[in-house]
Amino acid sequence: MVESDTCKKELVIEIPPDIVKQESDAVTAQYRRLARIPGFRPGHAPASLVRRHFQSDIRSEVVQTLLPKYFENAIKDQKMAVVGRPHFADLKFEDDSPLTATAKFEILPEFELKDYQGLEVEQQSFEVTEEELKQALEDLRQRAATFEPVEDRAAQDGDYVSVNYRGVDKADAEAKPLEASDAMVHLSGEGSVPEFTENLLGAKPGDVREFEVNYPEDYSSKPLAGKALSYRVEVVAIKKKVVPELDDEFARSVSELKTMEELNARVKENLAGRKKYEAESEAKQGLLKQLVAAHSFPVPDTLVDAQVDGKLERFMGRLASQGIDPRTVSLDWQKLREDGRPEAEKEVRGSLILEKVAEAETIEIKEEEVDELVRELAQERHEAPATLKTRLTRDGELPTIERRLRNQKALDLIYQRAKIKPKSEAVPSQAEG
Repeated sequence: MVESDTCKKELVIEIPPDIVKQESDAVTAQYRRLARIPGFRPGHAPASLVRRHFQSDIRSEVVQTLLPKYFENAIKDQKMAVVGRPHFADLKFEDDSPLTATAKFEILPEFELKDYQGLEVEQQSFEVTEEELKQALEDLRQRAATFEPVEDRAAQDGDYVSVNYRGVDKADAEAKPLEASDAMVHLSGEGSVPEFTENLLGAKPGDVREFEVNYPEDYSSKPLAGKALSYRVEVVAIKKKVVPELDDEFARSVSELKTMEELNARVKENLAGRKKYEAESEAKQGLLKQLVAAHSFPVPDTLVDAQVDGKLERFMGRLASQGIDPRTVSLDWQKLREDGRPEAEKEVRGSLILEKVAEAETIEIKEEEVDELVRELAQERHEAPATLKTRLTRDGELPTIERRLRNQKALDLIYQRAKIKPKSEAVPSQAEG
């Protein structure tokens, strides 16, 4: 065993010649039964001829069968927690000699768990202010708004104009036109394209406007960023937004409640619940950050790479959900990987610490808890829970689910035993006069 101060290890595997010959004979016999060699019926060619004819394939199967088996036995004897699969190098395979190779692999680090009891952390207040309640009710009111047609005047600021449009890329006539029917344009609204507002002000249903839009390089919709499009826009209708009053009738229209007073209480309760969850989550991450800073053990590159890969996959998923093909995005993916490694390393270290806490506290995960998380994941992915669980089981991913739940339980326990202090609000300094 070659030791190092990292998680990387090397182990020389040596398999006795008689075991190698036994396995080689067994593989040769399998080939002999099935091999088609000119001049011989299947199963009747001499073993020596079969071995010579399929030498490379037979040796490869012997190696692939024996090396992993002997590696597994060796690490069991040394009680090492191996991460990922080993890489075998320096292979020596000669007749009547031991089969030898060097297994290069990583193991989980051994480390002393620092004190995780009674840590101090600041936590935001989750009391709901009047301003927050007012804003939440206003958001609810805006979502309940209706759009009524305007027939006695032309479009003006603040109106919502229903249009059919067709946009053609000026630099690429072969590009697929950007088209939509009954699209709603909020004149001078937040996020509206200024050229649409400028050209639709004063328009009436049936009017057709033609104009160009030069999208900035940093435009929020990546497929349009930096492009110039020629638009033909037909006005279908002009509408104004009608926002309901905050009264008992409104309360009944958006809920099963009967009065505005009851709706106020419900909204405040929901706000408090969300603020409580966010405050506790932030405090828990603060506690985990303290524990990560207190531990300096090495972490396996295999786990860090997997963490980085997972983040990049989720990033590409978000791009795809916006209709953006990740392959067409001009990004230095290698630099993204390198830039993401330091944070990924901290996350892996945090997970290993929480695993150690779970072990110290004998935290166990019940099957119904796994099933509940699988149901949540299935809902996010628009998939049947049973189908997802079958795939996770087949791919060996259920232990990852269990580890995620154990980590969360361990962090919850650390939070329950922590000393929570109210987070002090920053007081703006007064300018000296």
